[in-house]
Amino acid sequence: MSLMLQKNQARGTRASLSQFEPRKLLIASTKPTIPDLNAEPCSDSEEEETVENLTSLAPQDAHNGLPKLMFDLEVEIFSRLSCFQYWKLNLLNKQFSQLLQSREIFKVRRERGLVQPYVLMFSSGETCWVMFDKGFKNFRQLPEIPSDFCFFYGDKETITAGTHLIVIGREEKRIVVWRYELEVNKWINDTEMITPRVMYASASRGTDAFFAGGIKTSENGGPDVVNVAERYNSDTKTWKAMKAMHKRRKFSSGCFLRGKFYALGGRDENDVYLTCGESYDELTDSWKLIPDMLKGMTFMNPQSPPLIAVVKDNLYLLETWLNELWVYDINANVWKNLGVVPVKANAALGWGVAFKSVGDRILVIGASVTKSWDNKMSVYTCCPFPKVEKITWEETSCDCVQLGHFIRNCCVMLA
Repeated sequence: MSLMLQKNQARGTRASLSQFEPRKLLIASTKPTIPDLNAEPCSDSEEEETVENLTSLAPQDAHNGLPKLMFDLEVEIFSRLSCFQYWKLNLLNKQFSQLLQSREIFKVRRERGLVQPYVLMFSSGETCWVMFDKGFKNFRQLPEIPSDFCFFYGDKETITAGTHLIVIGREEKRIVVWRYELEVNKWINDTEMITPRVMYASASRGTDAFFAGGIKTSENGGPDVVNVAERYNSDTKTWKAMKAMHKRRKFSSGCFLRGKFYALGGRDENDVYLTCGESYDELTDSWKLIPDMLKGMTFMNPQSPPLIAVVKDNLYLLETWLNELWVYDINANVWKNLGVVPVKANAALGWGVAFKSVGDRILVIGASVTKSWDNKMSVYTCCPFPKVEKITWEETSCDCVQLGHFIRNCCVMLA
């Protein structure tokens, strides 16, 4: 599509975009030649859009004095670009940098239904997080987290909330929260959980992230399994306490299913595996215990937390011992087998495998069952249907960058 600004329409625009001649601002669906944004500009995917002739944008002062109409016009235009373009524009134009930090672009993207999924991964052997578009055609390496040796090599928990990537782990002296903000491309360490802990269940919904259970440090310095819950809001950058769960649990998993936050499985304070789940109702601030939600699962020590994903209000699980995809019948409280998954989830009892929902598809990343000689990650997706007998998986080529197949952390950001 194209957007034409004629001379009589551009007079007010000159206050915002200097040296703006009557020309087309072309928004086209063009594939990049070099997808690494650390080297050259790139687009997000074939569905997203890139901008040409942006050299007409000159550095400007802050748009605090601009007419609201022109500010709104800029927000509407830039909200339709791929997030991969924002870093380049941020370097090009001071005014755009301030526009980006105002968060208005991302607010409009949500309101207009323009958000796109981005996959963020931290692979074994790497020092930085990598951000991919949903087709794995383009990538961006995030800055390195400025933490200590203990945090870097220790276990970490991750989740997204709006345009924030939350990474929680243990530094030498305490449990800390590092927050990556997409708007400024920086890591920030200035907020703490109400009850600092690790190995909890978590899930995100819009600009909120929910946390339940986990392991905190007790008064005598030992590990203490808890049932506390809280939520983080990326707009206010604050934490709010929630009602505590019925069960204490660690190494559990979380998801949003049909409007409710679920915490599944894990182990209790006696290190016993839990087959029950719990669902949280925001209206009543209460939890409902669901007995035998993971009945029939095989548990092996030290097994990873349950690998779960929600697509179109259906809950899916990667049964790591059998390397199978299962779907949950919420009414009957039973699971159905949908066939074998094409990665070696059972090689390390579920650890090192990424299993996420991306739009209407399930994403699984790890070591391929058909490429025993290859130490690089393999990416597969499928479009699941609960009523079919067997799911067909499609391999997604990832030529832009190759990471090791052991994925330490992975989450999906909608921005």
